[in-house]
Amino acid sequence: MKISISTLILAAGESKRMGKSKLLLPYQNTTIIENVIKNSLSSRSDKTVMVLGAYRKKILPLIKDLPLSTVYNPDYKQGMLSSIQCGLRSLPLNTQAVIIVLSDQPGIPGQVIDLLIENFHRTKKGIILPTYRQKRGHPILIDFKYRDEILNLSPDIGLRALVHNHSDDILEVPVDYPNILKDIDTPDDYKNTRH
Repeated sequence: MKISISTLILAAGESKRMGKSKLLLPYQNTTIIENVIKNSLSSRSDKTVMVLGAYRKKILPLIKDLPLSTVYNPDYKQGMLSSIQCGLRSLPLNTQAVIIVLSDQPGIPGQVIDLLIENFHRTKKGIILPTYRQKRGHPILIDFKYRDEILNLSPDIGLRALVHNHSDDILEVPVDYPNILKDIDTPDDYKNTRH
């Protein structure tokens, strides 16, 4: 079966600013990470892969029965780009595009992912970003033609370099979801999020 669109959930971080694993915090009757997975699985993405790192042993038991695959990033301390690169290496080469989802944004519904997919198929643009009131947010869809370029990016700059280098291949999709701009990094972020 041809895998066309894969969702890559980045869940390898150390949650340093939270002081404990933020992904395991309660959110809408489950946890932050389970909500992010549920939203991803409710979308029209063909495959969901989660990149694990710092809290792998605590997260795996929560998700063992869910229809997604996991990959371990041994270099998670090197930052988010290392997890994106690790996830990309795990995907089949016949992948058309990948949607990069942050694991600390539980308030983004699957409809946002679907909008990115629809616009990718409709416009053939290589980088598709949701916007809210002209501000770019997450998740981001990237054509797999950029796979090798991403694998060679410098960790100091990360994906910003890709977006900067290919501004003519970007499509911004306005959405009515302010949560695309909000992630949960600190205890105050969590306190101010409806959960």
